[in-house]
Amino acid sequence: MKSPKFYKTETNKFNKLTGYALHTEFSFQLKHTDQNSKARRGKITTAHGEIETPVFMPVGTQGSVKSISPHELVETGSQIILGNTYHLYLRPGTELLRQAGGLHKFANWNKPMLTDSGGYQVFSLAGLRKIHENGVSFQSHIDGSYHDFTPENVMAVQRLIGADI
Repeated sequence: MKSPKFYKTETNKFNKLTGYALHTEFSFQLKHTDQNSKARRGKITTAHGEIETPVFMPVGTQGSVKSISPHELVETGSQIILGNTYHLYLRPGTELLRQAGGLHKFANWNKPMLTDSGGYQVFSLAGLRKIHENGVSFQSHIDGSYHDFTPENVMAVQRLIGADI
């Protein structure tokens, strides 16, 4: 597939994402290191709770884990959910997440949430992206619109949606 050409757009949603603060409560405590394998056990503390590591992290790409409710996730012992910044940015979108009060309220999840940087999409959506000095430009797989992702505006999205990690 031929890589698309990317042009600056006047409607880039990132321009509106300023003035948000990351949750500042975060720590990691090393609890044990196995002498033979060097495997580690620890505890991460965030504004939304503690996570014992190692941990299984269900994936809620667009703010929900498919086929299971938040209540059922808690019953399985899930301590954290992973969301995908790229997909959340495109759909449901930052404005809807802001109106909902952030990703935690949108997902009805009061425990920690981790969002990724969108770096995986740099490789998985190679036909829809162009890498440049400041970051990467994507053509939306949803509507064909163009979006520039830089470290700064990805962090702005993560701040806006209230990611713990």
